[in-house]
Amino acid sequence: MKEKTTGVVRFSFDPANPPKLTSAQKKQLRELKNRKIDYSDIPAQRGAKWTRPGDLIPAGNKKQVTMRLDADVLEFFRKTGSRYQSRINAALREYMKAHQKAS
Repeated sequence: MKEKTTGVVRFSFDPANPPKLTSAQKKQLRELKNRKIDYSDIPAQRGAKWTRPGDLIPAGNKKQVTMRLDADVLEFFRKTGSRYQSRINAALREYMKAHQKAS
């Protein structure tokens, strides 16, 4: 299986070691709080109710288990990024489907 990249760049912020701002960036930041924000292109949100969509897979469908995997197998899936457990589940599902067809 080929390692997949998502093209997403992730940045982390360490409050103990914040990035250094240039004088131009500091000036731009100072001016930003005094600038009016133009909301004219945003539709009115009055009365709108925001809700979360339902789960794609019902919560009752998943079961938590403890499983021992070889270190290299686990490392391979972890390198593929977040949601690696879902990919392990997908691989097991494909194995299950292949063996159901055979029997």
